[in-house]
Amino acid sequence: MTDSLCLPPPGDGTSGVEVAQADAALIAASLDEPEQFAALFDRHAPTIHRYVARRLGSDAADDVTAETFLTAFRIRGRYDSERAGVRPWLHGIAAKLISRHRREEVKAFKLLARTGQDRIAETWTDSADDRVTAQAASRSLAGALAKLSQGDRHTLLLFAWADFTYQEIAEALDIPVGTVRSRLNRARRKLRAATGEHAPLTGPREVPVLEGDSV
Repeated sequence: MTDSLCLPPPGDGTSGVEVAQADAALIAASLDEPEQFAALFDRHAPTIHRYVARRLGSDAADDVTAETFLTAFRIRGRYDSERAGVRPWLHGIAAKLISRHRREEVKAFKLLARTGQDRIAETWTDSADDRVTAQAASRSLAGALAKLSQGDRHTLLLFAWADFTYQEIAEALDIPVGTVRSRLNRARRKLRAATGEHAPLTGPREVPVLEGDSV
């Protein structure tokens, strides 16, 4: 029996590459020693839960997070260690599960846009940082998010709420990086038109349209 692989705690100064390598080694070890996978859950489940809760509320987040890791455990033998890291892989699994709740998510956005109150808005207020809370709890923004396609909404919120790079979003959603850029530009244009805000949800970072980007 090999010793349990130790993952460095988040925020300890360890580089993203080192964390990705440690995660990949842990998945590989779990193929022979399934109990090793528990360390991956301990490290990443809180992040997945926070992201899903912002989109679907805390109750659904419990179920989606659990199913995300059950799915990840079941398919861990197909994990590609050359990926940018485990986080995009896990968020990609979670995104597919969130898509099953798309009607509920859109309904919640529309309710928030209409009334200014909703259980998911309460989740944002409790758990999100001040910047996201102030923007996401906006009626106009909620209405605009409800009108986005599921793919555009996944892309935008992985960028804004999971703080993913273009490459990480591409890996999570299994799309080209050019499509990530195009989706972000399209989503930002729609949100900006609906809210009158400059680059809502995405902060000061620009999303350039490059020649040849796919739509």
